[in-house]
Amino acid sequence: MTSSRGPPLRVATRCPVPCGARRSDPDAELSPDIVQRDVSHHNLARQLVALAVPVAGTQLAQIALSTTDTAMMSLLGVGALAGGSLAVVIFNQVRTMGVGLLVPMGNQIAAADTDGRRSASTVRGHVRAGFLVATLAGIVGAIAIIGVGALLPYLGQSPGVVDAARSMLAALAPGLVPCLWFQVLRQFTVGMRKPLALLWITVGSVAVNAVLNLAFIYGWGPLPDLGLTGIGLSTSLVYLLTFGVFWWMVRRDAELSALLSVRFWRVERADVVSLLKLGVPVSATYASEAGMFTVLALVMGAISAPALAAHGVVYQITYIVFQVAIGLSQGSSIIVSRQVALRHAHEAMNVMRLALTASAAVATAAGLVYLLFPDVVLAPFTSDADQPTIALCKSLLMIGIVMQFVDAAQNIGVGLLRGLGDTVSGFRLSLIGYWVVGVPAALILAFPLGLNAAGVWWGLTCGLATTAALMLMRFVRSAQRIAGSASPG
Repeated sequence: MTSSRGPPLRVATRCPVPCGARRSDPDAELSPDIVQRDVSHHNLARQLVALAVPVAGTQLAQIALSTTDTAMMSLLGVGALAGGSLAVVIFNQVRTMGVGLLVPMGNQIAAADTDGRRSASTVRGHVRAGFLVATLAGIVGAIAIIGVGALLPYLGQSPGVVDAARSMLAALAPGLVPCLWFQVLRQFTVGMRKPLALLWITVGSVAVNAVLNLAFIYGWGPLPDLGLTGIGLSTSLVYLLTFGVFWWMVRRDAELSALLSVRFWRVERADVVSLLKLGVPVSATYASEAGMFTVLALVMGAISAPALAAHGVVYQITYIVFQVAIGLSQGSSIIVSRQVALRHAHEAMNVMRLALTASAAVATAAGLVYLLFPDVVLAPFTSDADQPTIALCKSLLMIGIVMQFVDAAQNIGVGLLRGLGDTVSGFRLSLIGYWVVGVPAALILAFPLGLNAAGVWWGLTCGLATTAALMLMRFVRSAQRIAGSASPG
């Protein structure tokens, strides 16, 4: 991104009359500081768009991989859809924890460039530490994924769901390491404010994934007919392919290539400790949220296989919209980090308002589509489903309209706190929202009150809403305190 590196904005070029004011009104003339604030607000909006759109686009393209997988699972029947959906939730639990370890790397690199000067050795150190952490986390995570598959019979799941989920998990596990390597490059390019190439790589991978899915499901040519396992295998291969292409593209960029280092033997212990100090709380926060989704998926499986299948479908649909919030969260986090480093902490509140407004607009648009065209939205995922399963999908989709507003807000709250360097509060507050409110509410609504699958989703919504409120209130207090301490006198 280049918008924050350009020449200083000149107040004199701005109109001295606020939008909507009459030029004949003598009180409409603005003071230079108000005009400057307007300029600054506009500049923040441009920075947020420039960072969030490519990241959200890349996220959407990445989610298109799992969305394609879910659609392909539906071709194999409700049982395969239920087991495959559970496998995806478990894989995402572990993947999300790994990504959380690496996300602060982008903030570290962004904070290293506060006045146009960047320490090349510092950036290289962050990159090397990121690759080391990603490799170790990927290996441990892959082992954990297979281990969880072995425990599924003891978690209340039906034998058919267990068999389907196990085969899918075994095929997905090898893809975790290249998936996390990709995230290192992603945080590197986002921190350097050059995220655009990510989008095109991931878009291309969606088409490759779809073709490989069909090839492995049906055994095209010399390939074996692997069914659900083939979907997991094709996804792992695509993770490896996208990392390879992204690596090649980064190497072609003169500025990025000069700072990209994978010499593990030169990793500084201080760089690894610095990343883990920030990353472990973020990972724990992500794990707390993903863990809630995983537990609730297991609850759905205990209710029935159709309930788990419907949960997997609607979760995937709302997760698509959630990727916009992830882009806004990461973009706002990077901007807040930089503004604090520049001693402009007062701008943090404007960043929060911009991010929340944008996420609410997207959630509103998506909600209208769900409300007006539910059959169209569900069609790619319910081709082989029976009518009760489709009806359950529709009822959960209506709850999803409300849920995606608070889900976006809590994720933006996590990013804003991370921008202030506060990763511990996000974890603590998520424990309250997800586990003290969300999971108990879901269990109470689902079973004693008899709402079943709908009760699980209303409980989920309560947990996310609580988390959003707690995190945003914490951010407002922290931002005001930092801005006050930075003020003269």
